[in-house]
Amino acid sequence: MFDALTVKNQCVEWIRNFFEENGKGCNAVVGISGGKDSSIVAALCVEALGKDRVIGVLMPNGEQHDIDMAKLLVEHLGIKHYVVNIKDAVEGVIRSIPFPLEKQSLINLPPRIRMATLYAVSQSNNGRVANTCNLSEDWVGYSTRYGDSVGDFSPCSNLTVAEMKQIGRLLKLPDVLVDKVPIDGLCGKTDEDNLGFTYAVLDRYIRTGEIDDPEIKERIDRMHKNNLFKLEVMPSFKPDIKYE
Repeated sequence: MFDALTVKNQCVEWIRNFFEENGKGCNAVVGISGGKDSSIVAALCVEALGKDRVIGVLMPNGEQHDIDMAKLLVEHLGIKHYVVNIKDAVEGVIRSIPFPLEKQSLINLPPRIRMATLYAVSQSNNGRVANTCNLSEDWVGYSTRYGDSVGDFSPCSNLTVAEMKQIGRLLKLPDVLVDKVPIDGLCGKTDEDNLGFTYAVLDRYIRTGEIDDPEIKERIDRMHKNNLFKLEVMPSFKPDIKYE
């Protein structure tokens, strides 16, 4: 059984300790998408640090159909926020590269520019950037390396989607934010449509090892293996040198 209250309180204390050790008096800077993950991470930071030490950054790429959800979150929490439209930056990079980018490059470019934006805001506001990934997405590589997969501290990367939702309710976030169906914002499909299985199936498999469909098990295992590199420290060469 998942004890959401205990884990929520432990996470809040962990955030406080992180800032005591890695930036006493600094602010938490959170990219706000309007989805459950960024909403829950921002709310955890508010409980840990107080709303005056949390800064939300909304980063639409041109028009964002659900920007109202991101605005609802920052208004609900009462946190300072900035809106930075990344469209010109994205299009500028695309124009400057002297060949057509492949589809996956086009998909990954905006999240990477968003992360660069978060760090620019953070460094100018005495901040530390929050990673907003959860365990379920990380397990199958549903994040962009050096985009939404990074940050200075990660409150929820060891919590599944189901566990995140339980914590979101304890934080008294609006149901529309906790239960919002995640959509990739590119093709109009939900995350689960793109993955080929539900988060409920994935969460159960992660926590218990149980799964009913062998084909889905094979797909999850393959995705997990192929994307493990995203969760590991960058390989580095260590020369075998003996100093006399």
